[in-house]
Amino acid sequence: MDRIDAMKVFVTAVEEGSLAGAARRLKRSPTAISRALGLLEQHVGVELLHRTTRSLKLSEAGQRYVEACRRVLVDLEEADMIAGAERSSPRGTITVSAPPILGEEVLRPIIDSFLREHPSVSVRLLMLDRFVNLVDEGVDVALRIGTLADSTHISIRIGGDVRRVVVAAPGYLESKAAIEEPSDLSKHDLIAFTNFGLESWAFAPSKGSSIPRTVHFSPRYLVNSVRAAAASAADGMGVTRLYSYHVAEYVRDGRLKILLQDDEPPPLPVHVLTPQGRAAVPKVRAFLDFAAQRLRSELGRIAAEAGSLE
Repeated sequence: MDRIDAMKVFVTAVEEGSLAGAARRLKRSPTAISRALGLLEQHVGVELLHRTTRSLKLSEAGQRYVEACRRVLVDLEEADMIAGAERSSPRGTITVSAPPILGEEVLRPIIDSFLREHPSVSVRLLMLDRFVNLVDEGVDVALRIGTLADSTHISIRIGGDVRRVVVAAPGYLESKAAIEEPSDLSKHDLIAFTNFGLESWAFAPSKGSSIPRTVHFSPRYLVNSVRAAAASAADGMGVTRLYSYHVAEYVRDGRLKILLQDDEPPPLPVHVLTPQGRAAVPKVRAFLDFAAQRLRSELGRIAAEAGSLE
C-alpha cells in the first residue's frame, strides 16, 4: 500500500463528503477509492470513516487522523517543490478561506483574475462563517476580519475599517420607540446573526469610561445567514447588527438606516494569513503577491463607502 496516496484519498474523501466525489476529483473509480480507504484503515487498525451509500462521517479517531494527514501532505508538497527547484513556477492547488460575503463579492473576482494569469494553478475557495484552523484544515491562505490572536502564521494587513453597525428599516422605526442609546435596544425586536452574538452586543465605552457597554437581550429572530438577517431587517422585522459592507447597498437605497453610530466599537482590521511554511511555496507566494494589493485597494474603496453611510 502507498500510504501517502492512501492519505491523499482519505483527505479528499473527507473534503468531498463522499466516495463518489473523491473518485471524480482524483479521476479514479469508486472501487479504487474504497479499496485505498480500506487498506489505510487496516494499516492504522481503527475505523476512520462511517460510510453510507450517500455520505461519509468521520469517526473520533478519523477526526484526529485527518488533521495529521493534512499536515503530512502539506509538508511533502513543500519538500517536493524545494527538491525539484520549482520555486519560480507556480503550480498545483491552493486552498483559500474567507467569510462568505467578503469571499463572494471581493475575493472571488480577484481569484478569477489570478487563475487567468496562472493556468497551472487551481484554487479551492472555502467561504465559511466560522474560525478556520489553517494547518489542521489544510488552508493555504485565509482572509480574516478582526484582531488576530498571537500565532506563528504570517499576516499581511490589508484593511482596517470594517464597522459593526446596528440597522433597521425606516418603516419599522416609525412605529417603535426611539433608539438613542444602546440600552434602548431592549425595547425592540432584535434579529441576531450567530457570529455577532446571540444574547448580547458590545458597544464603545461611555464618555469617561474605558469599559465597553454590553447590551443583553433575548432575540426575536436567530439566523446564521448574513443575507437573511439583512433582508429581514429591510422587511421591517426588527433591528440587526452586521458589518458595514453587509448592509451598504440597503443603506444607500434607503431600505435600512444605521443607528447608534456614535456608540460603535472601533473598526476591525482585515488580514491575509498563511502558515509559516506555506509562504515560500511558489503557488502561495504568487497568490499573495497578486491578491494582497488588489484586496487592499478594494477594501479601501469599501471602507470609504462605509464611512459615508449614514
